[in-house]
Amino acid sequence: MSISDLHLVIAAAEAGATVVRSHYGSALTRIEKSAGDFATASDVEAEQAILEVLRAARPDDLMVGEESGRTGTGENGRAWLVDPLCGTLNYAVQTRLVSVNVALRVGSRVVVAASADPFAEEVFWTDGAGANVRCAGVDERLAPSAESRLVDVNLDAPSPYERTRLAARLLADVGFMERFHPRVVSTTLAVAWVAAGRRAAYVTYGDLRDSVHFAAGIALCQAAGCVVTGIDGQPLHTGVGGLVVAADEQTHAALLTLLRDQRQEEK
Repeated sequence: MSISDLHLVIAAAEAGATVVRSHYGSALTRIEKSAGDFATASDVEAEQAILEVLRAARPDDLMVGEESGRTGTGENGRAWLVDPLCGTLNYAVQTRLVSVNVALRVGSRVVVAASADPFAEEVFWTDGAGANVRCAGVDERLAPSAESRLVDVNLDAPSPYERTRLAARLLADVGFMERFHPRVVSTTLAVAWVAAGRRAAYVTYGDLRDSVHFAAGIALCQAAGCVVTGIDGQPLHTGVGGLVVAADEQTHAALLTLLRDQRQEEK
């Protein structure tokens, strides 16, 4: 019997999470990628485990891995986006804030996605129609909420330095501090937390189109009913880039105002 794409994406994320969990706390060789960026043996092995699950079931699909790049032809219009360990630096210094992200894009749309927390042993997943979290085999519907007022700001954004500097300025903005409680966890697990009601919002700069890091989290938030736009409030991937995902319209509007004010001050 053929496994469904939904069951496959969850199984793949769980396979990666198992590897990440098994290596935690051990001495890990760092594989330098670029200035300030590196992978570990856990990243590489987790990606191999994920790809083995996917290839066994979908040998004709394109695979796009953070560590191994593109494999397969993708002639059928199906592409799996794989981020085996988001939060590598956290993991390397034994901070348990990481995620394993897997998403399937068909054409221009992500149709299923999963983001696994290896240490809480939770898998946040979406079939495109709704968003859930699975823990100990039980699924619970995700419900966004801005009640916490916790807003995660990404300071490791895939963007030029000046954009990251604006994100840092936002954290010190008086208006931001009066309304929200800033957090910086340095992993896209925090994007899934917005869908789950554990964060009020998430903000990052950078070009996130087809990003193996963000595809799963964005799909989760969209399916959960969050407000999801680019950094200027535009539809995703149609403007300067970036991401503002918020639990509700009020939180989203407040963040857009604060971000606009920061850009004006920069000028």
